[in-house]
Amino acid sequence: MYGEVVHENIKRLLEERDLRKLRDLLIAFRPADIADLINEIPDEDKALVFRILPRELATDTFEYLTFDRQKSILSALGQERVAILLNGMDPDDRTALLEEFPAAAARQLVLMLSKEERAVALSLLGYPENSVGRLMTPDYIAVKEDWTINDVLSHIRKDGKDTDNMHVLYVVDAKGKLIDDLRIRDLLLASPEKKVSELLNHKFLALNVRDDQEKAVEMFKKYDRTALPVIDPNGAMLGILTVDDVLDVAEEEATEDIQKLGAVEALEEPYINTPIFELIRKRARWLVVLFIGEMLTATAMGYFESEIERAVILALFIPLIISSGGNSGSQAATLIIRSLAIGEISVSDWWKVFKRESFSGLILGSILGAFGFLRVTLWAFVGSTYGPHWLEVATVVALSLVGVVVWGVLTGAMLPFILKRLGADPATSSAPFVATLVDVTGLVIYFSIASYFLGGLLL
Repeated sequence: MYGEVVHENIKRLLEERDLRKLRDLLIAFRPADIADLINEIPDEDKALVFRILPRELATDTFEYLTFDRQKSILSALGQERVAILLNGMDPDDRTALLEEFPAAAARQLVLMLSKEERAVALSLLGYPENSVGRLMTPDYIAVKEDWTINDVLSHIRKDGKDTDNMHVLYVVDAKGKLIDDLRIRDLLLASPEKKVSELLNHKFLALNVRDDQEKAVEMFKKYDRTALPVIDPNGAMLGILTVDDVLDVAEEEATEDIQKLGAVEALEEPYINTPIFELIRKRARWLVVLFIGEMLTATAMGYFESEIERAVILALFIPLIISSGGNSGSQAATLIIRSLAIGEISVSDWWKVFKRESFSGLILGSILGAFGFLRVTLWAFVGSTYGPHWLEVATVVALSLVGVVVWGVLTGAMLPFILKRLGADPATSSAPFVATLVDVTGLVIYFSIASYFLGGLLL
């Protein structure tokens, strides 16, 4: 990473338009560091940097930029330079970029590609959205099982210069069907006269081209791979999926889940680039749903209006009771949603989770109930706030807290399982939604317990 002095020197060269010195300076940088620099310089200079960089370095740097930055730079470059960048990009990165453009603009960009690259781009874009096929790259090294190690090394020297990922080679038959994978380490340690078939164990892992991208994330995590082959339903090798693309998918999925947990529809663009009315629309829908839910809370309070009139003191504890239930439900929902998302638990584990959360809810409710009971008791002795029946009021508050917390925890824990079983995203059971649901039922629990213990006394 460049230091402050170098950064200032680059800015000075840009201001002076000393492009030769600037080019010589930037050549020594890594593509990722140049991308960081481009993010910091004025917009009018971003395209200038790409014009002076060597073609290969410019392409490598371009792939490190965000989609919005890439689109901005493409619009500022000439058609010839755009064609150079697009033709030089890795197929998977180029596919991701083309997906960000409207259909008409994407078609214009595809027409700038060479015949070979255009065929690759159209092939990848033809796979379903969010499928492994959209992420894979067709650049890999394939070898035959009857080759010797010397044959393989000669093939790598001849055709491997355009392949970035050479940690693993892929063994295919005459029809292109995947037979096995071969680590480069095993290859280098083998005798030159040895045949590839002698190194195979036929225990390879592969992704189907139409698999969901989330499945790819799970496989990379489980098997700790840097790349996985992608095959068609007949087993023919189509390409490979690399870990850098999978990390991008994992980040997008995590971002989407976090947004849903906050009762916001997932944003298609970064927050700062999302149009304000689109941002409002994404948030308003859930707010309206939650508002309607809270109206049910008001309805529930209206149902118990006579109890509140006869014992106004009960109204003092309504915020305490329902917020405790909502908070405990939100905690449980967050834990279960995340565990489902990363594969720690599955739908079949619901009963195990139910038992754990029942016990947890009982203990947590008892802790809060004890604090509630202590609070009423202290205030009763200090200021006689709760009248002669303070002990009964303290008991109602304590038992209500236990009941509401247990109910909130079970609601928050079970709702994600129900949604998952129905094929919906568990993150949809966001924390605010669970809290609103528990608010309504919490009032029923509270006043039901109050009616039982305070009947004939305050009610």
